[in-house]
Amino acid sequence: MISVLCYGDSNTYGQRSEEVDKGRWPAEVRWTGQLAAFLGGGYHVLEEGLGGRTTDLDYPESMNRPGRNGRAYLLPALLSHNPIEVVVLMLGTNDLKIQFGRTAAEVVAAIGRLLEDIAEYGRTEAGQPPKVVLVSPAHIDVAAPDFADVNGASYDTTSAAKAKQLAEPLAELAAAHGATFVDAAAVAETGADGTHFSVPSHGRFARVIADEVRRVTG
Repeated sequence: MISVLCYGDSNTYGQRSEEVDKGRWPAEVRWTGQLAAFLGGGYHVLEEGLGGRTTDLDYPESMNRPGRNGRAYLLPALLSHNPIEVVVLMLGTNDLKIQFGRTAAEVVAAIGRLLEDIAEYGRTEAGQPPKVVLVSPAHIDVAAPDFADVNGASYDTTSAAKAKQLAEPLAELAAAHGATFVDAAAVAETGADGTHFSVPSHGRFARVIADEVRRVTG
């Protein structure tokens, strides 16, 4: 059985972009569930998505958003799921929130530290570091119809501009670490709230990731 760990934020969790108060899409809609269907027998897809997860940042205690530091949780996630053959890593959007004030370069550097942790603590059946599919997240659409109401307090046009700056340096980072690179924005767009995948995007993205997982696992 080939284990595939999908590690990310609310887009890996499967948060709806419309009617956001209804939470996540069911397994057959969200991309992780569709990935499992595309891969079929012989693969085990492990969902580790959490809304608000950052690369390595903590929210203020006053916001009551504990456990969102992606680096802090990555180690126990790896150790609890090992052996893992592939890690699909998609983080960075939450780092671009106004409150954090991070540059695109700082986000990329933080993701680089996550890749180092995966190489150090992740293990395949053969005792080697897992393959990594590094994903540059979808763009932020400030013109989306529900953006102002749902996300206007968290992101602005500067956040959106930074999101568009991630793909090129993340592709270079992936190459430097021997990882596969996927630009989610090339196949997925956000829905009504401007930050979460539209329903059709889940299927398109899942198919691309399935192709990459098959390729890296031979």
